[in-house]
Amino acid sequence: MSVPFIDFSKQNEIIKAEVDAGWKTVIEKSSFIMGPQVKTFETEFAQFCGTKYALGVNSGTDALYLALAAIGVGPGDEVVLPAHTFIATALCVSYTGATVRLADIEEETYNIDPKSLEKVVTRRTKVIIPVHLYGQMAHMEEIKAFADRKNIAILEDACQAHGARYQGTRSGAVGKAGCFSFYPTKGLGGWGDGGAVVTNDERVKHMVEMLRDYGRSDRYQHKIKGFNSRLDTMQAVVLSAKLKHLDEWNAMRQKVAAVYREELAKIGVAAPQEAANREHVYQTFAIRVKNRDKVMDGLKARGVGNLIHYPIPIHLQEAYADAGYKAGDFPVAEKVASDILSLPMFPHMEVAQVKEVVQALRDSL
Repeated sequence: MSVPFIDFSKQNEIIKAEVDAGWKTVIEKSSFIMGPQVKTFETEFAQFCGTKYALGVNSGTDALYLALAAIGVGPGDEVVLPAHTFIATALCVSYTGATVRLADIEEETYNIDPKSLEKVVTRRTKVIIPVHLYGQMAHMEEIKAFADRKNIAILEDACQAHGARYQGTRSGAVGKAGCFSFYPTKGLGGWGDGGAVVTNDERVKHMVEMLRDYGRSDRYQHKIKGFNSRLDTMQAVVLSAKLKHLDEWNAMRQKVAAVYREELAKIGVAAPQEAANREHVYQTFAIRVKNRDKVMDGLKARGVGNLIHYPIPIHLQEAYADAGYKAGDFPVAEKVASDILSLPMFPHMEVAQVKEVVQALRDSL
């Protein structure tokens, strides 16, 4: 039995009728850009996250960049983020002209290590970006206590953690703002690109509204130099349809993860750890194995999809060679990056498929 890395066909079947009807309305009204369905989704998503506001933009990367700009980050500032993350987290800082400052991660959760912050924060640090990697929120209580003490803003990178919780609070609702990607593979994914900024801060909300739409306050009145970064109406229809099912689909992911834990224990492979007071939504099911390349080849030979998220830490990327970091600077991030391996994970994954993946893994080991 072959097992795809991701299969959203059943999700698409569930929402297809609603999306078809919604798209028909958009086409009839020709409201393709910032149509009323965008505002509807923004209201729904803010309610879901437990924030006052949600602003749709055209990608998760733009969500991070525009949120940083709205907070006032620019040249001369520093922004701290984990060394183990997708490069977009760092790029959005670079776009502002600020300096990327990296921190190491916790080996157990793969998230930024709060204990490393003291070493990297300076008087120029304006923002800390905890990345809620793979679907589990970072240790927000400790991070927030540190940031509040230092008068540093928190911007949550929740692009992989739609609906995750920390001590009962949803991702995106702890910091000054939270950023989401709606790339199709995400827990809440569109049928194209998209993203959102959520916040309780009225000034951040106001700034992102202008920044995403040419800096305008009225049709031809432009108060600041803005950008073109709007969530299109067609994607808003898809996202509204999917949002109704997100908690259910996250619960299904958690059940798949439970089966994985049981089966992986039988072959002596550790499953991802879920930290106390957190609800992991398993955007990605990442294990760690030795001889990863051989294991990956073995899985592929059995028809089991697999990927690496992420094999090269930010400080070892050629794009950030000018940051002055070197191998060994972030040992935990480097260790995790060397043996991390993502197994198939999607809400409608069947028990038989999980067992097939683990059997193939055992044979490949």
